[in-house]
Amino acid sequence: MTSKRPLARSLLLVPLLFGFACKSGNNAGPAQTSSKTPPTTRTVSANNTNALMVPENASGTLGTIERLDPALDALLARDAKLEILVKGLDWAEGPVWSRRDRCLYWSDVPQNVVYRWSEGKGVSVYLRPSGYTGATPRAGEPGSNGLTIDRDGRLTLCEHGDRRVARLENNGKTQTALADRFEGKRFNSPNDLCYDSKGNLYFTDPAYGLEGKLDDPKKELPFQGVYRLTPDRKLSALTKEIKFPNGVALSPDEKVLYVAESNPDHPVVWAFDLAADGTLANPRTFFDATALVAKKLKGLPDGMKVDQRGNVWLGGPGGILVLSKEGKHLGTILTGEATANCAWGDDGSTLYVTADMYLCRIKTSTRGTIPGQ
Repeated sequence: MTSKRPLARSLLLVPLLFGFACKSGNNAGPAQTSSKTPPTTRTVSANNTNALMVPENASGTLGTIERLDPALDALLARDAKLEILVKGLDWAEGPVWSRRDRCLYWSDVPQNVVYRWSEGKGVSVYLRPSGYTGATPRAGEPGSNGLTIDRDGRLTLCEHGDRRVARLENNGKTQTALADRFEGKRFNSPNDLCYDSKGNLYFTDPAYGLEGKLDDPKKELPFQGVYRLTPDRKLSALTKEIKFPNGVALSPDEKVLYVAESNPDHPVVWAFDLAADGTLANPRTFFDATALVAKKLKGLPDGMKVDQRGNVWLGGPGGILVLSKEGKHLGTILTGEATANCAWGDDGSTLYVTADMYLCRIKTSTRGTIPGQ
């Protein structure tokens, strides 16, 4: 996500139906990790009673659909609408659908909270704090950002304030640090992440979560990296050359890694060929959003997901940009808001969207892969 606003608005959550969110599964214990790099753990609390709820139905739809190419009709029906599920958030990010728990998790980064929502049960606080556990109050965007789910159904979080990637164990209370340093130096503020089918984790580490961003005196690394963490906890920097790395995603065959760059001077999505050993080759511009930024549309290239046909659904200038696997801009789900991210949910054909203060969803005519079990 890009840095959004200095002041938080008061929170008003409007669920589809009033009630409590889904119950997280807790029938499995923590997974074993490599003895070479023992993980650190901490206990956190989930406080559902702090959710502010209003017993109202969802308040309609948001935005319109801009159709730039007839190919979009095969992906979004002519009558498709972006439905508002929740509003009044500060800055919504990192949505991920849990197939096991039948609910959506997402971050409110400035509020240091992970929320959850499910059909007929509404919205509640799932995890607080979500990304910063320090005792010293701090400004900026301290909470979790990108979220995903591993093969065992566990929530994996990019934590801005604690400057690490962590995993919430199935007891719902214990967090395990997966990575917090590269070559002995603390990360900037891990931002977005995705697993491949073998359990390798790819994540970006820009400086958005540092209070002073690139000029923060606590910044230890001289670059903003894209990383790969293997299941046996081997960490490698795949590239150090992107100034503002943000969203990250894989092609369906896992041969291409996409990285969004939220750089107002170079707002692009990069594509890299991904070798079997995890190294990158053939860096190229997959999509250039410069013309859209010049139109003063809200947002920059941000979080993204890929459908099973290889189309990229990108949070970017104007809303959710739909890009063909060749990088052609087919159309945009125009939200009128800075739109951070999206995620496939339900049966894989529903796209959930985080757009500034809103959580929304839209039915598509394609499907995407839902992470985890």
